Amino acid sequence: MISYILWDASPEIFTIPQILDYGPFPVRWYGLLFAAGFLIGQQIMIHIFKKEGKPLEDIDSLTLYMVLSTVIGARLGHFLFYEPEVLFKNPLEVILPPYAGLASHGAIIGIVTGLWLYSRSRWQSGQTFLWVADRMVITIALGGALIRFGNLMNSEIVGKPTDVPWGFVFLHNTEFRQIPRHPAQLYESISCFILFFVLLRIWNKYKAATPRGLMVGVFFVWVFTLRFLYEFLKENQEAFEANYPLNMGQMLSIPAVLLGIYFISKSLNTPIGKIQ
Repeated sequence: MISYILWDASPEIFTIPQILDYGPFPVRWYGLLFAAGFLIGQQIMIHIFKKEGKPLEDIDSLTLYMVLSTVIGARLGHFLFYEPEVLFKNPLEVILPPYAGLASHGAIIGIVTGLWLYSRSRWQSGQTFLWVADRMVITIALGGALIRFGNLMNSEIVGKPTDVPWGFVFLHNTEFRQIPRHPAQLYESISCFILFFVLLRIWNKYKAATPRGLMVGVFFVWVFTLRFLYEFLKENQEAFEANYPLNMGQMLSIPAVLLGIYFISKSLNTPIGKIQ
């Protein structure tokens, strides 16, 4: 007897009715979870800033840097890695709605850039690049968990066919709804939730004494090693990926894992404060 889970969750929470010539506006789970990642993350950073004596007035600026760098990086990354022809033919697609296309690797590049820009003018208060990045990855892990759960609610980024008893039949996915598939979004969401608690525990234990770059390294190794492995269970996002032994997500994950190993090695062999 074949067992599986029928996934019939609606991607929409409710719809705001038309007002004059505008609307209707559907409110979707993905958007709510995406925004929740920033809102909850801001509260976590407020707690961290208080515990480590950093200026709370910097929180709003840090949040703005993170929102802009995440969205811009994710959009640019999607077109650079998956649809470069669209980017060069019509670059306005990056900023125009409905924003149907966000790449997590692009988001990470955007976040790293945003943190570097933020820390440039605040290193004298102890907010060096690695100090901020080590703490931000706690919130990024949580945000990644929420976003991947949003992908599940959208019935997108689905896995390959499977006969495992927890396979999902995605009834709202018109392309891949016929047979049970790996709930790859759920795998990644759970992995990011676990990472969130691991990183939070590391910070709770060491706080200001946390070796610089350690949590950044753990984040990169954990997220992108699992991303590389999970890609074997997922359908390719673009047709061109079928022509390569590894898909785009896997190729981009390899340098990220190596970078994470470098940060971990450096953090465990360098006195605190020497890595900036």
